[in-house]
Amino acid sequence: MSASLIDAAALRERLDDPRLRILDATVILEFPPEGGPPTITSGRAGYEEGHIPGAAFADLITDLSDPDAGLPFMLPSPERFADAISALGVGDDTEVVVYDQGATMWATRLWFELRVFGFDAVSVLDGGLPAWRDAGGELSTDPPAYPRGTFTPRPRPELVATRDDVLAAMEDGATCIVNALDEASFRGTGPSSLPRPGRIPGSVHLAAASLVDPSTGRIRPVEELRREIARVVPEEGPPPIAYCGGAIAATLDAFALALVGRDDVRVYDGSLSEWAADPSLPLETG
Repeated sequence: MSASLIDAAALRERLDDPRLRILDATVILEFPPEGGPPTITSGRAGYEEGHIPGAAFADLITDLSDPDAGLPFMLPSPERFADAISALGVGDDTEVVVYDQGATMWATRLWFELRVFGFDAVSVLDGGLPAWRDAGGELSTDPPAYPRGTFTPRPRPELVATRDDVLAAMEDGATCIVNALDEASFRGTGPSSLPRPGRIPGSVHLAAASLVDPSTGRIRPVEELRREIARVVPEEGPPPIAYCGGAIAATLDAFALALVGRDDVRVYDGSLSEWAADPSLPLETG
């Protein structure tokens, strides 16, 4: 299995492990109630107010994305990723715990990026910073002291889907295309942050929010995930393709699918930010 969860109690016991690197990957999205593009803000301010002791801040907006892609959060080149993640102390001989300040999907986005570049020794903190606080975990305002790592990228392009891959999947009829957005966005009703509302034709719906217990913020137990996923995603067949608005929530779907044994999921990195901007590409609503 290439997806791993760690709870706050287990992480507390490992804080002194010299091989461990803890990374806060928080980004804050604020959506206008009338629709339109969201405001994207770094979570660094929250990190500086208090983070898990030793943790470094991983900037998904700038350092760990492609500045020339024309879309936010697109995967960086292997060389850019290796340089940025090495600067955070991550090397080939380290282990990583990723977390965010409550949404989970930012942590899974960094989990996904690490996997794409060949690194599997990474766990997601179940419930993120709120779970850490609830477990009595202390917070620190000290800067990280990790020495620079030496990260060797080993790209796995098979984990990433392109627009052409999605078009081919629509035509073959055998590949499950998974939409991770909320119900209204999936159906294309209500305000939208996208140029055109709707979903990629033939998509099934597995809302990322449904994979998290709203009362605790933690990932649902594996058996619950298995039942939820089995309603829409087959256990076998071609690798599913997960997408959302900007390939963030889709990584939470990919993480949950990996937890139940489908670790072959591809994430459409352009997602609807790319798809909906092209009027030649079809969308379904309703």
